[in-house]
Amino acid sequence: MIDLEVGELMDGETFSTAHIALTGLITGVLSFAVAWWLLRHEDVLAVALVGIISGLAVFLWRQSANMPQLNMDGIEGFSANDWLAPVVVYVALGCTSAFRPAESTRPFAKASALATIIALIVNVVTI
Repeated sequence: MIDLEVGELMDGETFSTAHIALTGLITGVLSFAVAWWLLRHEDVLAVALVGIISGLAVFLWRQSANMPQLNMDGIEGFSANDWLAPVVVYVALGCTSAFRPAESTRPFAKASALATIIALIVNVVTI
């Protein structure tokens, strides 16, 4: 477990780049693991895409939207960024699936849905 004080992670009402990167990395690794479990026999490239795209989507969204208004919890424990980061993951993976062969669309869609759920959980827990 990472033992950091809240002050080390936040600069006022925004998060450090390192904290956001860690959130993206955790999302990417967990999404990769789920994709490996679902797709390992079918498409190794898809496994890598799910992990990389999920992690990058979270990092890029959280970094670009790292402002006090979006980081404050509107509902206890949930900020606008907590809700929106998984949406960006879902859209990015959905756009990727449009370029995949038709026979691999369903398993990729399952991995994408699970990556979206992982992104929500990781964003709520880590930030």
